[in-house]
Amino acid sequence: MARFIKALIFLALISSASLAGGLWWYAGHPIELGPGPVDFTIPPGSSMRTAARLAAQVMPVSPDALVILARLGGNDTRIKAGSYEIERGTTPLGLIEKLTRGDVTLQELTIPEGWTFRQFRAALDAHASVAHDTLGQDDAVVFDAVRRGEPGLATLGSSSIPHPEGQFYPDTYLFAKGSPDIAILRRAYRAMQRRLIAEWERRSPGVPYASAYEALTMASIIEKETGQARERPLIAGVFVNRLRKGMLLQTDPTVIYGLGPTFDGNLRRRDLLQDGPYNTYMRAGLPPTPIALPGAAAMQAALNPARTDAVYFVARGDGTHEFSATLEAHNRAVNKYQRRGG
Repeated sequence: MARFIKALIFLALISSASLAGGLWWYAGHPIELGPGPVDFTIPPGSSMRTAARLAAQVMPVSPDALVILARLGGNDTRIKAGSYEIERGTTPLGLIEKLTRGDVTLQELTIPEGWTFRQFRAALDAHASVAHDTLGQDDAVVFDAVRRGEPGLATLGSSSIPHPEGQFYPDTYLFAKGSPDIAILRRAYRAMQRRLIAEWERRSPGVPYASAYEALTMASIIEKETGQARERPLIAGVFVNRLRKGMLLQTDPTVIYGLGPTFDGNLRRRDLLQDGPYNTYMRAGLPPTPIALPGAAAMQAALNPARTDAVYFVARGDGTHEFSATLEAHNRAVNKYQRRGG
């Protein structure tokens, strides 16, 4: 009997060693994948076993073996939710490490400088990898949800203005597949608040803005007026001069923004004569809100305008502008570059 028990123990040890050896080989052997990568998504709150089953649906892996390997490494409770892309050459052990690092597949959304909030939302709505939680909701409702619990510009004059325009930073945002659109909006909102506060603190003395929000509004106008980096401070200088002299800003982009979706690409004289809060040909000072999402360079220009005598500028037709200090010089420039086509 004693010999029999010893034999059983010996066989168990051999079996355990064999299993351990097989598991060790399995852990380091590349998963047999096809020519391209595979992807799968682990929902929030998933266990290691759930993650292993989801992985097994798209690649030839053993869920039980993955769970055992994760437990042996102390990683069975450290799985992170997200979308994962698995490439050829990945081993089961490498897969587990990927899941515990949260090495998720990142998607990309680029918001160009000068876009409006409406365009930002349209891009989110059209992105296939975004969870469209705010789809169809009113802008004011969405903006309220974005600002709720987020740091804002309470001390800088914008917290009482429930208008989203201009308050999101144009940039390229990376995110995990399935991220809610509200999360991306909050990131862009926080980025703009940080950037604007930093630029406001570095503003030139004497700029004629009552608040950082007014500076943001000016920056949005500069963003729409020119794409030339070297001209932005000059454009800002002209508008600042006009504000100080009590002159109308008379800038087309504000009128176009006020026309909204009805604008067909052709700004007519009757549009300039139609009164409205964004018609800077009819109303003095800045418009009530920004008219676009300005970038860092436009904000820097608005808060550090060039010193210039110019109070006029006109497009030359090549993307640049002619600046003038007098109406006579401005009329000559208009005659040269627009009425006679250069």
